[in-house]
Amino acid sequence: MPTATTQTNHVLLEVKNLSKSFRGLMAVQNYHVRLVEGEILGIIGPNGAGKSTVFNLFTGHLRPTDGSIEFRNIDITNAPPEEIASLGIGRTFQNIRLFGSMSCLGNVIAALQMKERQNLLEAVLNLSRFREQEKRLESQALALLALFNLQEQVNAPALSLSYGDQRRLEIVRALALNPRLLLLDEPTAGMNPHESAEVIRLIKRIHDDYTLTIIIIEHNMPLVMKVCSRIQVLNYGEIIAEGTPEKVRNDPRVIESYLGRAG
Repeated sequence: MPTATTQTNHVLLEVKNLSKSFRGLMAVQNYHVRLVEGEILGIIGPNGAGKSTVFNLFTGHLRPTDGSIEFRNIDITNAPPEEIASLGIGRTFQNIRLFGSMSCLGNVIAALQMKERQNLLEAVLNLSRFREQEKRLESQALALLALFNLQEQVNAPALSLSYGDQRRLEIVRALALNPRLLLLDEPTAGMNPHESAEVIRLIKRIHDDYTLTIIIIEHNMPLVMKVCSRIQVLNYGEIIAEGTPEKVRNDPRVIESYLGRAG
């Protein structure tokens, strides 16, 4: 059960000495971050560097071998995923996890309903308050879909969408949970340059409009450099560099391990 700790002003997420091993293989080693509200942090690194494992630890899909995670001054180190989500952490996945046969609208409404208290008797009897709630959720879902230019595909099954549109729908669904912290796992994967540029614009917009704190895992370097104020570079589960985009871009360890050898 999460427990409250002493408040630290404006710090939304604090992670200390986080490690995860799988049968002796260290996927993440001594990871740390102190994330201030409103920040956009990028996490980059080669395949297998431990980036998605970090997200899985943050969201309770994996339990750490060592270390601690505090969100909104609450210890969530061993909390289950649903409890962490209810506290305000939303995420997308590297492998898209939509309800494929459900419509775009249905996918978003399902997420919105997780934030609502449903009264079973009202639902069964279809009472007026329940009907009003359903109309309100539908209106909210339509507005979110329009924000991501998916209004023309409201009734289309999620699996019928292009890969890029499925990626955007997954972001919409995460946003529907009204998170304080949004974790985006490779949001532009599989997109062409035009689609990627549109996602960059949308990430900036939802950051400003929804007062979000965001962490992005990406291989799209232009996106990371344009959107993030701070970047961490992981290699073999450890942070090898951290700082502004300019500092990280010119770090010899990053050039060697991720961007390619200099010269």
